[in-house]
Amino acid sequence: MKRKITLKQIARELDVSISTVSKALRNSAEISDDTKQKVQAFAKLYNYRPNNIALSLKNRRTNTIGIIIPEIVHHFFSKVISGVELVANKRGYNVIIGLSNESFSKEVINMEMLANGSIDGFILSMSKETLKLQDYHHFNETMTQGMPIVMFDRVVSEIKCDKVIVDDFNGAKKAVKKLIENGCKSIALITTKDYVSVGKLRTQGYLEALEEHQMPPKAELILKIDESLDYEAHLEALEKEIEQLFQSNSKLDGVFAVNEIYALLAMKVARKLGLDVPNDVQVIGFTDGVLSKHATPSLTTVSQHAQRMGEKAAELLIDKLESEFNSADEVFQTVVITTDLVERESTK
Repeated sequence: MKRKITLKQIARELDVSISTVSKALRNSAEISDDTKQKVQAFAKLYNYRPNNIALSLKNRRTNTIGIIIPEIVHHFFSKVISGVELVANKRGYNVIIGLSNESFSKEVINMEMLANGSIDGFILSMSKETLKLQDYHHFNETMTQGMPIVMFDRVVSEIKCDKVIVDDFNGAKKAVKKLIENGCKSIALITTKDYVSVGKLRTQGYLEALEEHQMPPKAELILKIDESLDYEAHLEALEKEIEQLFQSNSKLDGVFAVNEIYALLAMKVARKLGLDVPNDVQVIGFTDGVLSKHATPSLTTVSQHAQRMGEKAAELLIDKLESEFNSADEVFQTVVITTDLVERESTK
């Protein structure tokens, strides 16, 4: 009897990516005929079969929810998990957490492992690599086989499922308007590359706030960080980029950063250059984490209400699991969580 083989093992044996294996097995036109034949022959030899999710769902329920998150140490994701667990435990469900570490292949492997009869449905936020590759086959295949998914925070329109998102656009707009009302004339933006939907929406909010106040945006005031680089391991490199932003814009008097780390580094750089926060430069970040409260000075920030996001995601998933729905008539909803501006010492 041949051993059971996984997508990961096929990819390793043939020295190709998991995405290539998956597409080859689906006969995708993106993959060369030679590679398709090689992958399909190998899969047939070892009797590879996709996870039989639908069968496990019909035969038994686990009363367990799987959560896939990009990183575990981030305050935002830990609060989302708290919200999911709060609702899940009240309704008699357990929670299993999988970590993608911002990796597409780890995300696929986590889903393949958990979907094989361990859980009833997924709550997840996509990895940055998945967003960059725009390869969503593993989500679609999971749902096609009968397992519901609720996405939160990082979502894409191509995936038809329930979603819980923060009002990133208006949260950013509100923050930049605050800086303008406080007298800032030269406001920098520290954001991500546009493939991360969250950063893209927050960038749009920044631009619209400037436009409404007849302040033409300047390319030299916008710093787009490539998040495929591991800046958490190399904070010095990120700090140098932000320092260059300050040195190239001597009149800079306001900074809006799309996350907590960028905002705190902006304050550090400002102090290093002899600037006073908030008298010389005012700073607002996004995500009201522990660091924002305890920074010196404390950081004005946009609160995302992460726990509420987790609670809502769990409610949507469990409601779907416990309802008798016809997938042909299924209706999906997107819940938008409003933001609040938490004012602290980094603004006037």
